[in-house]
Amino acid sequence: MTGDAAAAPMTPGLPSADPIEVGWAELDVLVARLAVSIGHDQDLVLAITRGGLVPAGILAYRLDLREILVAGVEFYRGDGGTRPSPLVTHFPSARLLRGRRVLVIDEVWETGETMAEVVRRVRAAGGHVTSAVIHYKPGRSRVALEPDHYAALAHGWVTYPYKAGA
Repeated sequence: MTGDAAAAPMTPGLPSADPIEVGWAELDVLVARLAVSIGHDQDLVLAITRGGLVPAGILAYRLDLREILVAGVEFYRGDGGTRPSPLVTHFPSARLLRGRRVLVIDEVWETGETMAEVVRRVRAAGGHVTSAVIHYKPGRSRVALEPDHYAALAHGWVTYPYKAGA
């Protein structure tokens, strides 16, 4: 697991609660850090929409993985609140996951509920799952799991370059 802190000013041992704005160059550095941590022992990437799509593509290049599947999951509402539980709108069939080493990627682990649901479904399909996120917020997580790999810790809101203007 990688545990480097984000670049924002920090209280010793604790991530800053200040918002973090990640640029393209920093995103590339963070994904490179994830790639080193993960290694090349995966069969495919499973991106969680929407935030995980861009990191999944970059990571797939870095890990030389050509197969990228998508899990459509809605948890956050437009007003910033959450649904009672993640709503999975589409998910790869079990035959695509069974017996395969599946790297599940999302941009941020806030409550962890989205990743936990996707991990549960991959395991139920017979896949061997590894979870990875760009930013992990351990103080906000509401699940017993934690990511297998993360590039940086965060506490405050994180804005990625592909979400600019959102």
